[in-house]
Amino acid sequence: MTPPAVPVLRRTAPRIALILAMALAFVLLTSLLDGGKGVLPLRLLDQPRFPLANAWPGLLFAGLLLAMTRRVLLSFGLAYLLQGVVYGVNALKVANLGTPLLPADFRMVGQLRKGGAHLLAGYLPHSPWPYLALLAGVLILIAMWRVEPPLFARRTGGKRLVAGGVLALLLGSLLGGWGGWAKIYNARVLWLEPWSAASTRIHAGLVSELVMFHLQYGQQKPKPDRAIAEQLIAQSADALRQHLALPNASVLPDIVVVQSESFFDPSIMKGYAHDELTPNLRRLAQHGTSGPLHVPTFGGGTIRTEFEVLTGLSLRYFDNLQFPYLQIGRKPLPSLVHVLDDHGYATVAVHGNDPTFWNRSTAFKTLGFQRFVSQSAFPPDAPNDGKYMADSAMTDEILRQLKDSGPPQFIFAISIEAHGPYDVEPKDTAARDAIAVPAGIEGKDKRELQTYLYHMQHADQELGRLADLLAKRQRPTLLLFYGDHLPGLAGSYRIDGFVDGGDMLAQAGTWLLVDPRGSGQPVHESTASWLLPGKLLAAAGIHDAPYFALTQLLGPQLAALTRAPGAPPPNTDAATRKLDRSMASVEQLRMSRKLDGVLAKFVGGIAPEHVAHVAPVPNTASGGTQVAR
Repeated sequence: MTPPAVPVLRRTAPRIALILAMALAFVLLTSLLDGGKGVLPLRLLDQPRFPLANAWPGLLFAGLLLAMTRRVLLSFGLAYLLQGVVYGVNALKVANLGTPLLPADFRMVGQLRKGGAHLLAGYLPHSPWPYLALLAGVLILIAMWRVEPPLFARRTGGKRLVAGGVLALLLGSLLGGWGGWAKIYNARVLWLEPWSAASTRIHAGLVSELVMFHLQYGQQKPKPDRAIAEQLIAQSADALRQHLALPNASVLPDIVVVQSESFFDPSIMKGYAHDELTPNLRRLAQHGTSGPLHVPTFGGGTIRTEFEVLTGLSLRYFDNLQFPYLQIGRKPLPSLVHVLDDHGYATVAVHGNDPTFWNRSTAFKTLGFQRFVSQSAFPPDAPNDGKYMADSAMTDEILRQLKDSGPPQFIFAISIEAHGPYDVEPKDTAARDAIAVPAGIEGKDKRELQTYLYHMQHADQELGRLADLLAKRQRPTLLLFYGDHLPGLAGSYRIDGFVDGGDMLAQAGTWLLVDPRGSGQPVHESTASWLLPGKLLAAAGIHDAPYFALTQLLGPQLAALTRAPGAPPPNTDAATRKLDRSMASVEQLRMSRKLDGVLAKFVGGIAPEHVAHVAPVPNTASGGTQVAR
């Protein structure tokens, strides 16, 4: 070693040692913050890849900050603070919804200015301590910025720029989902369990879980196998032709669909098995079709169920679509709405909330709605109950929108009164406090369960009122009512459990399809949200929609496979698994608008669904936005 090199080494060695020590501390502190069994600090001794992979994105970010600020404590401190915020948000999601963060959840950041801030703020901690801790962290970082001396000179002959550029490129490629990162975040080595983010998070850590799910599904688009889709359709061709040969109804009924926020029948919970909390649902089921409804979400993510009902597509076949309305873009999609449009229906969506939340204002045009009546179009005196608009206001708006003359009408109404969080005082606190809860559910869990049941009973009351008023109309009307998911009452579920002993993420909701003027025999049927549009069309007497007819032939065998992300997969036999794989290709062809040709090959000429749209024009007379046709 030459003499001039010795002073350089003496100067740089302590700096390198400090950076390495900070990196090691960051890994250990990340492991402690995570708490997952697979990434605890001692795991560095027997499986170092796990805690190192879980800390790697934070280390890259800290290194980039160091290149920019030249302050090592500030850089690692800021990276750790931001990582702590992510872990805090994850803790809130687990507490309320029972599942950890997924990459798609970060799309909610863009929804904060579109009504999301009002909704999500209710889930934030009410205690001041988390905010004081965050403020203290920020103040410490500011002090570091002012007090901590730079670790190296401002001018480094380009070395600082090169190092920062490399770190930025690495971090950007990781966030962008570059496939090369799969060598480090190997799904087999780090134990990715695609059906369970919670299990993956326990043994690989939250950050590794997010990265692996991002790499696995973020850029992946499902590719259909046309051959197995054709084989499935060929096997069903005779039955499908018979269905399509049925004549359509000479008089088409008006159709009202109510997507009731968080509605489910509490009798599936232990402690409520013999209670009568949904009398109107039970009454109407006596002359309608009803039963368990399998949906693709739990505690939130309403648009997942909504998307399935409006398109007839099962999200289990589209892993890349976690929040479909935020990802489908503006290209028209085949949908139930387009089929009804082709049969002369006037189509209206009704929702007493911000129209841009969940990107509904754009998505509803894509799906074919002619008008969207949102919060601003409701009467100024429309009542709230708790945090959101009361279900009674939605019933009133449905009745205002229904006409006694003109073309048949399709009204798709989305309620919001029973939306969580359930720590906001309702109008009638005495009525809420009088609701009995099972033994063992106390404190915060008891109050939240009571508040939910208070709002849920209002939904049942409004179902009865709406059905009774529809029964008095001159025009025939079909009413479809269903819950989009179970409410996020994870604490109560863990304490009390369910009658069937199953996991809360695997529980089915409820649905009802009824002619309010009818007097038929009750039919009990378990189904899934993506099968509802086919059932609705058949009940309305519309038999010439081949895809929806196909779902009625094949879907019942697949209904129970629909579950919330993270739910334990059901046991299936070989025949069901084969049908499931074939149906996946059918639906993927439909999503890409390539299915009509396959269907025509086996069942004759098929007119493609109408999807023509022009720019929306104001419709001030009836409120909302109208799309010209």
